[in-house]
Amino acid sequence: MTTRAIDKTQPCASMAEVRARIDALDDILVPLLVERGGYMTQAALNKPREDQVRDEARIEAIVQRVRARAAAEGGEPDVIEAIYRSMMEAYIAYEHREFARLCAEGRKGQEVTP
Repeated sequence: MTTRAIDKTQPCASMAEVRARIDALDDILVPLLVERGGYMTQAALNKPREDQVRDEARIEAIVQRVRARAAAEGGEPDVIEAIYRSMMEAYIAYEHREFARLCAEGRKGQEVTP
């Protein structure tokens, strides 16, 4: 049987311990978010038109997927949805900037390392 994420939460005897555990999780999350952001550059490279950057159907599919995953992990689907919607908006804005940068550099259609 797989352990749900919520079941990995350890009891903490102080706010210092709570903060240390959150900091440790942030040390795992930030590199993953940076890697996810690198795929926004790849998305900008693979979309021929800027109007394709925002994909409402994909946004809603991601929301449904992460809500289900949050519930399965013992989390709060509404909280995870809010986090993901905010994150996706930030990444969409970043992808627009990347699309413009790549066009200005004449690099659309070429493989780019972020």
